[in-house]
Amino acid sequence: MRQFAPDVRTASCYWGGELGARLGAGGLSVPHTGGRSRGGPDGEIGTAEAIGPADGTELWADLYRDPLAELAAAAGSGAGSGSGSGPGGSAELPLGAALPAERPRALLCALDGHVGDIARGAGLPAPYLAAAVTELAASAVLSGAGAAVPDEEELARLLARALVAAALAALLDADAPVVPDGAARDAAVAALAARMGARPEGSERGLGAALARPVLRIASHQVVRRRRALTEAAHPAAADVMLYLAHGEPLRRRLREAVEELEPPVVVIGHSLGGIIALDALIASPSPRVALLVTVGSQAPFLYESGALPGLVHPEPLPEHLPDWLNVYDRRDLLGYVGAPLFPGRVTDVEVDNRQPFPAAHSAYWTNPAVYRAIAARLP
Repeated sequence: MRQFAPDVRTASCYWGGELGARLGAGGLSVPHTGGRSRGGPDGEIGTAEAIGPADGTELWADLYRDPLAELAAAAGSGAGSGSGSGPGGSAELPLGAALPAERPRALLCALDGHVGDIARGAGLPAPYLAAAVTELAASAVLSGAGAAVPDEEELARLLARALVAAALAALLDADAPVVPDGAARDAAVAALAARMGARPEGSERGLGAALARPVLRIASHQVVRRRRALTEAAHPAAADVMLYLAHGEPLRRRLREAVEELEPPVVVIGHSLGGIIALDALIASPSPRVALLVTVGSQAPFLYESGALPGLVHPEPLPEHLPDWLNVYDRRDLLGYVGAPLFPGRVTDVEVDNRQPFPAAHSAYWTNPAVYRAIAARLP
């Protein structure tokens, strides 16, 4: 925020640790079996289905579900085998050439000592990316991919996307509050691919080639197998929303107390359920200190329209004491809603593009400069 508004002082109002919902019995109500599926001989792959017409977001949605899906699809299709180098090809390897399984591992070795810098440059926790490199290097799918993709640059890009997808999928499974947006994600892919020998300007060509190929989508039985991880990774947690709707006053009181400790004018920024709490608190109790309400990726308008917002029931209008309201959303974020159609002249909706599929789109606002520019433009 200081990059766009250097004089602004920020303060947090964290409620989750003390007032957030908990699974009192450790999640006994959630049926679950197994973990994330992996491609190749050791993992289950769902029904093959061609994507089209598609964009990069659809590809990444597949890769987050199974980071090895693209490599497994390339290996299974025998891409590049027309030269005799893939499965079924009859040409012998040139003298001294690396075995198919060793080609991708040799490219991964080029990342040694550079993973941390690449991760930090893209806003990725380095341990997640390092773990993805270790896991991919041990995968059985590399043999088929190495044989099926003779072009070194294309193979490097395939590996780079698999690594970034694995790291981001792990972040989502860990219920990380912030994940990199699409631009940061693509920068990480480009940096990894470049370190493995791909030209930076080749990134778009590589993505286009990937989109032209069939990609394996994960069948619904895998979603069932990952039900616990999906439940725990939901943003916001369904239990937090239900807890707030049933017993929300302690959370509203926490926010009011935080506002009273600050010098006016105060700007209240709430993400997701935080936006619901902020709107509800300001509806219930006027606060002259607050000059601007900002909701980001929030379900507050939807709760109001559906009659579930505690402080205001549709079609009641917003109270006059509510400050200016800026609402930021991404159309791919299925948990972000618009308010201007419900409250004409009282809400300003600003659309941003986090360039991530859902649910990553819901947590990617905070690395998107467009979000901060929109807020800075409305500061009192």
